[in-house]
Amino acid sequence: MLETSVRLLRLLSLLQSRPAWGGPELADRLGVTGRTVRNDVERLRILGYEIRATPGVAGGYRLGAGAALPPLLLDDEEAVAVAVSLHAAAGGTVTGIEETSLRALTKLQRMLPSRLRHRIDAVGMATVSVTRRGPTVDADVLTHIAAAVRDRERLRFDYRLRDGTPGVREVEPHRLVHTGRRWYLLAWDVARADWRTFRVDRVRPRVPNGPRFVPREPPADAATHVMRGVGSASYRHPARVRLHAPMERLAELLPPAAGVLTDDGVLETGGDSLGDLAAFLGSLGVDFTVLDPPELREHLHRLAERYARA
Repeated sequence: MLETSVRLLRLLSLLQSRPAWGGPELADRLGVTGRTVRNDVERLRILGYEIRATPGVAGGYRLGAGAALPPLLLDDEEAVAVAVSLHAAAGGTVTGIEETSLRALTKLQRMLPSRLRHRIDAVGMATVSVTRRGPTVDADVLTHIAAAVRDRERLRFDYRLRDGTPGVREVEPHRLVHTGRRWYLLAWDVARADWRTFRVDRVRPRVPNGPRFVPREPPADAATHVMRGVGSASYRHPARVRLHAPMERLAELLPPAAGVLTDDGVLETGGDSLGDLAAFLGSLGVDFTVLDPPELREHLHRLAERYARA
């Protein structure tokens, strides 16, 4: 029979692994009697864990949301995934969580066995984050928006346009989208009666939130809609280019922030200058046809003549 402390950790791990357990199932997993399971559940309650019990033949136990954070019981792959994610967050695009992420990562690494610490250290030494090239987002703003999405509550916020013009918006938030450089909110703008995309680093929420709403069906999946909207709104030179390569290869070549790739190989993208856009398209290493704008075709002709002379 397992020692009581070890058995309690095993019981807690089982309760965390799925929503509900029957008493006989737990007893069988732990190799104890039903009475011992009931006693162990009571011990966990004394330690501050909320464990709900349902009596009867179909009854069982469910781990509730306790006042204290329970021990986090992870297998090897889960522990590595959490550690790598914390490492990325420490150099990411959310303001204010860098130090917190490092503290959590330090605590986690102290508890990990040597075989896992070496794997995580190798990832940390071999990688460099470039996400800081984009604007950072306040963590409180991000969690405030995420909670409104979850609870289906209208958001009211001050918003700064690209030219700095201030304004106030009221929206029904649908999804947060991270492109690797920026965070965006896809939402239904109440005053404009249309879907809009907002840069989260320009959002300053007003409290309290508005009333609850019934979610609407967006015109496309959130990521596609945001990338299409971002391309048309943020690029000085939006473009449509047909790429002549298999879709599997294009999926490997194109980063998420490159734009929207349609099923027929048309990339909806753009650039702050025609030179930047031409350089990006040339770097892909595949043939392409410019559909729009004509200015990009003319720029490429001039580049081709210059390269030919060289």
